[in-house]
Amino acid sequence: MLYGREEEQARIARLIADARDHRRSHAAVIRGETGIGKSTLLEWAAGQAAAAGDGRLLRATGFEAEATIAFAGLNQLLWPVRDRLDALPGPQAAVLRGALGLDVPAAGGADRFLAGLAVLTLLADLAEDGPLLCLVDDAQWLDTATAEALLFAARRLAAEGVVMLFAARDEGFDGGGLEELRPRRLGHRDAVRLLRDHDGVPALLREQIVKESAGNPLALIELGAAWNGHGPATAPLPLADRVTAAFREQIERLPERTRLVMLIAAAEGRGHLPSTLGAARALGADLADLEPAERAGLMEVAPPAYRFRHPLISAAVYQGATAARRLEVHRALADTSTDLDCTVRHRASAAVAPDESVAADLEASAERARDRTGYCIAARLYQQAAELTPERVDRARRLATAAAAMLQAGETRGAEDLAAAAERITDDPAGHAVLARLRATVEFERGDPRAAARMLADQAERMDGADREALLRTAAAYAWMAGESPVLCRAAGLLPAADRAVQGMARLIEGDYGRGLPLLADLAAEPPGRTGDRIEAVQAVLAALIVGADAAALDLATAEAAHCRRQGLIGALPNVLQLLAQAQIAAGLHQDARATVAEATGLARDTGFERRAERLADVLSRIAAIEGDGRSVAAADGGSLGLLDLGQGRYDDAVRRLEEVVRGPHRHTADVMISAADLVEAAVRAGSGERAQEAYETFAAWAEAGRQPWALAVASRSQALLNDAEKPFTDALALHDRTGRPFEKARTELLYGEWLRRARRRSDARVPLRSALEAFERLRAEPWADRARAELRATGDAADHAEAAAPDLLDRLTPQERQVVRLAAGGNSSREIAAQLFLSPRTVEYHLYKAYPKLGVSSRKELTRLRASLEPAATG
Repeated sequence: MLYGREEEQARIARLIADARDHRRSHAAVIRGETGIGKSTLLEWAAGQAAAAGDGRLLRATGFEAEATIAFAGLNQLLWPVRDRLDALPGPQAAVLRGALGLDVPAAGGADRFLAGLAVLTLLADLAEDGPLLCLVDDAQWLDTATAEALLFAARRLAAEGVVMLFAARDEGFDGGGLEELRPRRLGHRDAVRLLRDHDGVPALLREQIVKESAGNPLALIELGAAWNGHGPATAPLPLADRVTAAFREQIERLPERTRLVMLIAAAEGRGHLPSTLGAARALGADLADLEPAERAGLMEVAPPAYRFRHPLISAAVYQGATAARRLEVHRALADTSTDLDCTVRHRASAAVAPDESVAADLEASAERARDRTGYCIAARLYQQAAELTPERVDRARRLATAAAAMLQAGETRGAEDLAAAAERITDDPAGHAVLARLRATVEFERGDPRAAARMLADQAERMDGADREALLRTAAAYAWMAGESPVLCRAAGLLPAADRAVQGMARLIEGDYGRGLPLLADLAAEPPGRTGDRIEAVQAVLAALIVGADAAALDLATAEAAHCRRQGLIGALPNVLQLLAQAQIAAGLHQDARATVAEATGLARDTGFERRAERLADVLSRIAAIEGDGRSVAAADGGSLGLLDLGQGRYDDAVRRLEEVVRGPHRHTADVMISAADLVEAAVRAGSGERAQEAYETFAAWAEAGRQPWALAVASRSQALLNDAEKPFTDALALHDRTGRPFEKARTELLYGEWLRRARRRSDARVPLRSALEAFERLRAEPWADRARAELRATGDAADHAEAAAPDLLDRLTPQERQVVRLAAGGNSSREIAAQLFLSPRTVEYHLYKAYPKLGVSSRKELTRLRASLEPAATG
């Protein structure tokens, strides 16, 4: 019976009912101090599910002893359903089979979040048979590989009929983003009821026990049990220590051999009875010696497993033993264990001095964890191996490898500490190169690419060979992002002339457009994935964005995103999607860009990269500026703020902001260069001809060197503004017809229409003005549409507006519905769509169900007929 938990019970019951009745999914963390009743609530939830009789229950418990065994928790949870793995998509099935030890994982490991996607798909598949309840107790002790996988799945659950409940202490398990239930300490009435219902406590002593327990249910029970005939503990200890002391009193009353087997069980830590008994026999004890512990209610034995009634009992047993006894027990467990990783763990626990044999075994265990994508666990094992390594050179190498694994796990602070420790004890040049790259990556992830670039360039100058070139290329990439021209030029001077990416960026940052832009344009013009090198593939996307090769940027980014989806590269995808969104914005695919950023943001948050998720919002700032959404542009870059001012007629403010941008460190890229063209218009309207001329000359030189039609068109438009002449306008419109960028074309049409109206050619002016208005309305560029309408009225246009554009069907959908519908219209099955978008098939079906009425269809067959209108295409 539960006491004082009516609110928590009602909430859990609602979650389970929602999964059963409406196929909705939920995930929550029951969080609180030791003994507050978290496990009891999980047991109650299990009883609720069993009483319904129409679903499945999966359970796992975190064990402190298994914290360094990759996917130990996942093995518990999924082992009963391992027969369902073969139905998963290939890469997902492979990573889960490796995680569960059913196959040898690929050397080097996969994306660390792929296991989470596989868990999501598997849970969704299981829920097809009925509601599924997953209960995870002591989540604070889960191995990190399991925790990451389960949290990724939990955060992406939607419409599967799955409920995941985690019980965890306040520290050690970050369930960020999940609902939390926090059971409170019991009030006086419930505390008295609980104590009264347990035998052995005299009525006269109940009030004192209630006071001592402070409303903690476990403390009520255990202090009462310890009090039975022995009197109260008088030391004013913290609550958990008082409960532990109460357990220790009960343990000390047991026979010596019982205490020995309990110590072996506590040291073994996994609840694996054969391992415990093997060590017990080696030390002269056996299973019968556990009977007194069972009778006392301290342990439950159900071969082939056992469990302590509460983790504090295990802690009391282990901490109450002498160091010599603990070492003896770990040696026995190491000698009798049949599990390789467990043997290594116990050998390490028994080591009292550096031992190369133990260190080598730990390193091998770390490599197995890394191959199973348990990067954080691998880092800890490498670090432990280093601590037990006698030789300095090997110790430094293992620390460096630990730092690399920690970085793969996304733990930059831990990686930095380990790299610094390795640096202090190594004098190997190759080792310093590895460490420099690690330290620089840490600085970059923290948001300081300038420091990262300098660090790598300094280290590279002390080296030679392939390692030097690799460091220089990375240094150049960081320097470009930071606008650190000295480092970029140093790198270019030390790298071969054939390195088009670095040489092109170096020329560009020096303002040598004639030599820099063609090099990058050549790189962008190569077919997607030509060499199979992913770094080169991303470089090509960046090159295309830098030079404004819009079609190439869109094709290359789309291809790279597709590669990440096929290979399950979840961690890499948000960065690639950011590049794709930039290309979509340039092409006028604003709603597609919103959907892309929404997906990238969701993935970044679901994988724990909150800062990356925050940065992604800036990508949409230009769309917000075009639409006149001042609130969404408020914290954006100066270019978007300047465009917003320009669209709303604040020309002096626009000039001030845009001048800061075009003089900044990134002024030579397409997305910043467009601000120079914006500056021309703002300065002309503000009556600052000299400023407009300077901005025009900069942009025109860049456009001429890059030869992108849209850029040449904008340069011609800027010339028309400066010279107040018609021909540059018509030249610009002819160039716009060869390219995308519908917003820029509409702006040219608006300016040309204004010029024609001022020249009293009102009839001629209406044609470009109506075209501009149609494009602005399609792009939701309301400030610009208002200007076009005003100009049309000034021409005497009777309609007062252009003919309304046909609505975009996809505009009716949410970003995720938009992606799902487009893929479904292309003939992809729900499972195929789910694999591409890292969702469950059931969630895909849910989005389709919500989208059909918005599109006026009722089936996939009807959706396929709309395929042409659902394809991405630039407007204008």
